[in-house]
Amino acid sequence: MNEEPATLEAEVQKEIDAYQETDVFAWANNLVQYKDELKIELFFISKNYVLYRTAMAEGLRKQLEPIFIDDLLDYVLEGAEKGLIVRGFEDAEAEQNVLQRTQVFKVEKLRETLGWLKTQEREIVLFKDEEHDINHMKGVLARVSHAEMDKPFYLAKVLPKSQVMKGKQGWMLRADKFVPFDAEAALRLPTDPQLLIVDQDLYVFNQGKLKTLFGYDAKESAIAETKVREIMEAYGLSFPEGVGLNALLKGKKQLIQKLQKLEVGKVTQEKALEYAEDMDLELMPDDQGKIIIMDDKSLTTFVNIINEDYWESPLTGERYEIIKKRPLKQSDDEAV
Repeated sequence: MNEEPATLEAEVQKEIDAYQETDVFAWANNLVQYKDELKIELFFISKNYVLYRTAMAEGLRKQLEPIFIDDLLDYVLEGAEKGLIVRGFEDAEAEQNVLQRTQVFKVEKLRETLGWLKTQEREIVLFKDEEHDINHMKGVLARVSHAEMDKPFYLAKVLPKSQVMKGKQGWMLRADKFVPFDAEAALRLPTDPQLLIVDQDLYVFNQGKLKTLFGYDAKESAIAETKVREIMEAYGLSFPEGVGLNALLKGKKQLIQKLQKLEVGKVTQEKALEYAEDMDLELMPDDQGKIIIMDDKSLTTFVNIINEDYWESPLTGERYEIIKKRPLKQSDDEAV
């Protein structure tokens, strides 16, 4: 057993170690000189976070810069004149004149999406509606580059279903007369700035869009990270080689939500092991007395124990897992 918890993947950890925050104001000022000569490549993001290339007529490419760049630059440059500040997304709620930022490595689904471009670009296929269905696309990702820029940056937007129209669903007005819509689908992209990725930084112009597109709630994630640290400090846990608490929590939404409300340390390690034995639960100590966490099943058992989610009825002896606890209110006499 390895008592050291696994953190993130080695590649991500390398990015964390090398992280340097960017200056979005300097970045925007520098971008102005290239604004009319940018190369913008557009990809669809599916509900499974698979990327698809898009093919566009040359005339449409001239519309991409106003859609993706203009409002974003105006927001940052005009904001700088009005005292706009950048603050960690996890530090406080969104408020006026504050641009929130987090790191790309914290947003798992964003890392997964960008990974297609970094490691699997040759495998990205061309989007065809008859094969992939535009209604199965949840967002768009723009890769923006210029010959004189060191590296590209990325812009992501949610693809609103209200702005997508399939061929058989619509009409067109031509010469004051409605005629059948003669295309496979129509799409209108929003112009508002939503998500900007520069190097390892993710700038969040719209907090709701980040959660909608990549399922990331910074406040929830920050609380969970804090709880993980508290648990590792309060309890001796033993994991298999190469596995740790963060890895086992990955994708376990209900367990993460439970952690956010957990009062760490209320149940001691000794009490947890003793109760596991009394309740005949599969939770064992190793030779050093550390609690063995083999997989997500044993982790769930451990979290349920320290959250007091198991109960034995004194009336029937039946044992239960409590889904939702509601503390009894004290009467006025008991409270005195």
